[in-house]
Amino acid sequence: MTTTETEGAPGTGRLVKGPGLLLVWLYGVMSVGAVSRSIYQIATEFDRAPLAYGLSAVAAVVYAFITYTLVRGGETARRAALVCCAAELAGVLIVGTWTLVEPSAFPDATVWSDYGSGYVFIPVLLPLTGIWWLRKSRTLAA
Repeated sequence: MTTTETEGAPGTGRLVKGPGLLLVWLYGVMSVGAVSRSIYQIATEFDRAPLAYGLSAVAAVVYAFITYTLVRGGETARRAALVCCAAELAGVLIVGTWTLVEPSAFPDATVWSDYGSGYVFIPVLLPLTGIWWLRKSRTLAA
């Protein structure tokens, strides 16, 4: 890490300050939960609901990557996190709608089923908050 990153020069500082710290914590918790859930389900019951368990694994990778980019900081990480948050939001909306329209396609829930209702709707609120923070922290740094 360079001196400019630690000093918080415009666009290069850490994203883990203020609300960013809460985001890292929430994304970290969601990463651990989604990774644990998907590993267990894929290892023990994959044939029962491969689509649901595969999508849970995708969610786990997305959560882990966003956590990493937020901790990493810098402009490249900010852009990557912003793209991933937008993709995560699209995934939550698509999968959430799909689980409501065609529940038979999902014999078991995914992290993003019903817009994350099994996770107190955190999966739909987290990317919205992430996008807000990433955009706001960019303007604060400038």
